[in-house]
Amino acid sequence: MANKLLPASCVDIPPATALAAEPWSLHKVWGLLACFGPAAILASMSIGAGETIVVVRAGAWAGYDLLWVILLACLVKGGFVTYMLGRYTAISGELVGHRLVRFPGPRGWLLVLIVGIEIVFAPLAWVAIAKPCGSLIHYLLSTNVDAFAAASPAFSVNLYTTLFIAAALCVSLTLTYERLEREQIVICGILVVGMMVGTMMVRPDLWAVVEGTLLRLGRLPEVIPAWAPADVQKFPLLNLATVFAYVGSSVACYIAYANWVALRKWGLSGHADIEQIRERASRSERIDYLPDDPEQRRRLFQLAAPLHWDVTLGAIVLFVVTAAFMAAGAAALYDRQSSFEGWSLLTDQAHIWHNIHPWLVPIYYIAVTAAMLGTLTALPEVYARVTHEFSQAIWPSNQWSYSRIRLLIAAAIFVESSAVIWLDLKFDLLIQVAGFFLSNLAVAAVAVASFYLNHKLPPAYRVRKLVFVGAVLSTVILVMASSMSTYGLLRKLAGQ
Repeated sequence: MANKLLPASCVDIPPATALAAEPWSLHKVWGLLACFGPAAILASMSIGAGETIVVVRAGAWAGYDLLWVILLACLVKGGFVTYMLGRYTAISGELVGHRLVRFPGPRGWLLVLIVGIEIVFAPLAWVAIAKPCGSLIHYLLSTNVDAFAAASPAFSVNLYTTLFIAAALCVSLTLTYERLEREQIVICGILVVGMMVGTMMVRPDLWAVVEGTLLRLGRLPEVIPAWAPADVQKFPLLNLATVFAYVGSSVACYIAYANWVALRKWGLSGHADIEQIRERASRSERIDYLPDDPEQRRRLFQLAAPLHWDVTLGAIVLFVVTAAFMAAGAAALYDRQSSFEGWSLLTDQAHIWHNIHPWLVPIYYIAVTAAMLGTLTALPEVYARVTHEFSQAIWPSNQWSYSRIRLLIAAAIFVESSAVIWLDLKFDLLIQVAGFFLSNLAVAAVAVASFYLNHKLPPAYRVRKLVFVGAVLSTVILVMASSMSTYGLLRKLAGQ
């Protein structure tokens, strides 16, 4: 039986596992690659309105000139924000919500704000993902089967969208974390291979890809073409910030990532006395139980090593898939002068694959619909896990049922999403508001909070200077994106 943690003692760090302790070799590299899991969920959940719609749409009017936005977003959110949050749990053993509940101000205010933003604005993102699928189903059925759909297009699109969300929510209630991770790793593999092969087959300008990724940093296209969506021409900075927002996940996903690190038992989270460690952390203003001994510190860093590989691979997957979508849009749709108006975005994108071979179009329809359904089925796990963790942190004396929380959240998402669907809001406004609140603003707030978490660690256990500088720059970029979104939305809503 594990010994209880003494009030004044430091934790004894166990020796690293055989894999972490062994010298570098192909066997070790392969073993660490096998750790890829939590970040795979983050990457695959981004395959929604971001990669399949917003990014392709940007490539259709901007060509390759905005690929630098993809790289920047992957480094900022897929890299530094994800790492800073996951690392705190791996090093301290404490879930981030149980430390952020003490963030300066009224107890738990930041946690309530994060959950509130996600629950209120998540339905906008759900509709942005699901309605193009509803439009695609309507297109296929009205063309081949359903005469009613052809006669009542607006009603049938909304109906199919509502049913699509209902199906995703029903499937989500059957998922466990282990099953979710396995499924999302498979989806990541299919997307990486499929998009790289498919994009190369439409023959993108490879030098333009390099130039747009590395040599045009911070620059908009010199000329916005006349066929670009009217909203892009009128509010270019708002649309730039929206593309940045949709590369990556919403704020709850990054919080959930740290929770998944704990489930994977990386770092101190795998300690035999982890429950006693967390109990002690909850009573301490700072993390004061980590040993000063350099050898013990080295052991802990070895135990946390899978986190580095997971975050790195997740950011790479996110960049490869997202950049491939934008490059495919630039190669196949720019010359077609596609404006991507309305909700028929997926049917417009089918031209990318039709240019290769007509038989690829139905395969594309099936694949993209399955990817979006997979994204939606994964999100309730994120919302429930974060809400459950935060509720325990704010009200530790209460008993909180994870399954009940997930059911209540699924019901709330369905009711709110249904209302948004039948209000028939414009696509541009929908993605801009959702991107502002769920990504640019909320992720910027969490990035700031990650410095608070890092500061609570003993100095020897805090991130290295290079990572700290990168995290600071990432936070500045997130604040700038939030400011651009705020300014653009205020101008748009004011009718300017």
